[in-house]
Amino acid sequence: MNWDVLIPLLLFLIIIFFIGIWSNRKLNKSKSFLSDYFLGSRELGGLVLAMTMVATYGSASSFLGGPGAAYSIGLGWVLLAMTQVATGYFVLLILGKKFAIVTLKYKAVTLTDYLKGRYNSSTVVLLAAFSIIIFLFSAMAAQWIGGAYLIQSITGLSYKGALFIFAVAVLIYVIIGGFRAVSVTDTLQGIVMLFGTLLLLIGVVIAGGGLGQIFQDLTTENPNLVTPYGNDGSLSPLYVSSFWILVGVGVIGLPQVAVRAMSYRDSRSMHRALIIGTVVVGFIMLNMHLIGVFARPVLPGIEVADQVIPLVALDVLPGWLAGIVLAAPLAAIMSTVDSLLLLVSSSVVKDVYVNYIKPEATRKNIKYVSYGMTAVIGIIVFLMAIEPPEFIIFLNLFAFGGLEAAFIWPVVLGLYWKSGNKYGAIASMVVGIGSYIGIHFYNEAYGELLGVHTVTLPVFLSLIAFVLVSLFTRNKVDFSVGTGEAR
Repeated sequence: MNWDVLIPLLLFLIIIFFIGIWSNRKLNKSKSFLSDYFLGSRELGGLVLAMTMVATYGSASSFLGGPGAAYSIGLGWVLLAMTQVATGYFVLLILGKKFAIVTLKYKAVTLTDYLKGRYNSSTVVLLAAFSIIIFLFSAMAAQWIGGAYLIQSITGLSYKGALFIFAVAVLIYVIIGGFRAVSVTDTLQGIVMLFGTLLLLIGVVIAGGGLGQIFQDLTTENPNLVTPYGNDGSLSPLYVSSFWILVGVGVIGLPQVAVRAMSYRDSRSMHRALIIGTVVVGFIMLNMHLIGVFARPVLPGIEVADQVIPLVALDVLPGWLAGIVLAAPLAAIMSTVDSLLLLVSSSVVKDVYVNYIKPEATRKNIKYVSYGMTAVIGIIVFLMAIEPPEFIIFLNLFAFGGLEAAFIWPVVLGLYWKSGNKYGAIASMVVGIGSYIGIHFYNEAYGELLGVHTVTLPVFLSLIAFVLVSLFTRNKVDFSVGTGEAR
């Protein structure tokens, strides 16, 4: 038990729980439980908005899985990972003010609320809720696994024991605090991630004997490690380029990120978040993935690649500093887990329970159902995470691709194309989800279709389906004058 490492981490967790308690008191005074618990009453400023996007998007796959893949594959994975730099920029630039205005008009608390207001279709709502629940379970499982690996590395506990501790801590915190607590702690976590990654990169470079020695060691072991093509030459230019869709433009379709674009206070906050978010994401992603590659000569032969970051931090830094630095991946994992938990529980509670099962539900009833559903979902994900895969990043990317294939065009074209209607949205979601799952299983059996990531073709197929079906069914839909809203 590394107490000198563990004490700073415990202090960090205590601060987070105090923020959760503060948020809970504010939540009890709120007039709208749903808006406050799931959206923070749309009061986020620029710094908080930027950091909550960074911390939500930067997850176990970014801080453990990504560096683990870079450790195994080399600098080619660093190049691939840097397609994420413009993530926050794309989301806020494309959705921007219009999305915030429209969602406020619809009184939308979730992305599915927006789709319901825009398309007025129960089929679209249920498809959206189904997609969020199915794919985000995979994403949450990846975070649970990452959190367990981190705690296991520090404490020496068994994987299942570490998993249980992590799950209990996160569930208590999220149930207490809701979105406001998540947003405030995301700011703290984002700052910790920013400085933590820099300190760890410096420590790894010094431990490796400087950049020259590290590159010499990598080249001696396998020259492919310092090329853009990966350790076995499998990273083709076409495959790497397809990640501009998966973790670049396509991120607009991720509900957990898009919901941030409806939660800011004013235009100035959004513009400030555009700049801060882009700079912080670029800095953190570059540093974390370089650490993964540079750790290979420092700590050769790590069997579980996802444990690279905690192991190298414990090796190259003093205990107390390693504890502070390891608060960065813990921060990333916790912030993503709490955001995903709220998103899935809001899909069940707001999109299904309130809309279709009990529309007359009281505030007290909604409150307890929200708490209960968050706990149930957490327990299910805990059970899913008991048997971890080889690389958690691929579990996370699978969830990303499925959500993007389902949501990107109903969200973006619904916002900017008045001829888009519910039939086009339904077709886009069905084609996107169906083709994504089909191509995923094909790729598992036969390798990447056309040499690109699984999400690439479904995104284009769902676009074609949305446009063609919307055009063919234009006469079946009436449009409100001047609003472009399908009724």
